[in-house]
Amino acid sequence: MMNFDKYHGCGNDFVMINNLDDHLGGRLDSKLVNSLCSRRYGIGADGLILLCQSGTEDFKMIYYNADGNESTMCGNGGRCIVAFAKALGVINTKCTFEAIDGVHSAEISKDGIVKLNMSDVDGISLQADDFVLNTGSPHYVRMVQDIEQYDVFEQGRGIRNSDAFAAAGINVNFVEKVGSQYRIRTYERGVEAETDACGTGVTAAALVLSQYYDAGSSINLQTNGGLLTVTIGEKDGDVFKDISLIGPAQKVYTGSVEI
Repeated sequence: MMNFDKYHGCGNDFVMINNLDDHLGGRLDSKLVNSLCSRRYGIGADGLILLCQSGTEDFKMIYYNADGNESTMCGNGGRCIVAFAKALGVINTKCTFEAIDGVHSAEISKDGIVKLNMSDVDGISLQADDFVLNTGSPHYVRMVQDIEQYDVFEQGRGIRNSDAFAAAGINVNFVEKVGSQYRIRTYERGVEAETDACGTGVTAAALVLSQYYDAGSSINLQTNGGLLTVTIGEKDGDVFKDISLIGPAQKVYTGSVEI
């Protein structure tokens, strides 16, 4: 039996496993991760995250997409693992942790709001009228109108599987300005569907909005699952620095599953 906790950040949900004692060894293969993330036959989640020992930081984060493959940085997953580590007593209110894209710092408030420092982002590429950048994971950003009626699945899948991106895959974000805020919907590779929120996608959209649409340095984006905020520090040439992703991380339940 394997114990786990279920967490979500604005509806972006994860199976969280405390593996500080390395009790899983090599048993967590892609087939098992995929089955655990299955919404019909498993626990159900957008991804699975291991909390592991780090030789230099408070802990190490290992993230798997729902398809079972270890993947690049997950912003909402990063916020959730901070809340998970806090609940386990591994950290207090501030921490640093290892992820696949480097070391992140974070802090969590009493009401469960997690501020996660994201990796620096080296520039934004233009793709016709759209934008491509890497915020720890690769992202494509397109500004649209009437986003609630927009076919995110078909349009996102088409871009993700286009000749330019099919090999490695890319996450695809659609953004519309609504009043003083922005609405975002995201098709995620590895899940191969629209998710309720994507932290690195929200970060990517915020950088595009800041640079090309005069949105400022603190940007609110409404996802399907809730509100996330991105703050951006001063640029160093083409490099965005001091980027933070801010929002709630909530525990759903604790359980155990036979593996």
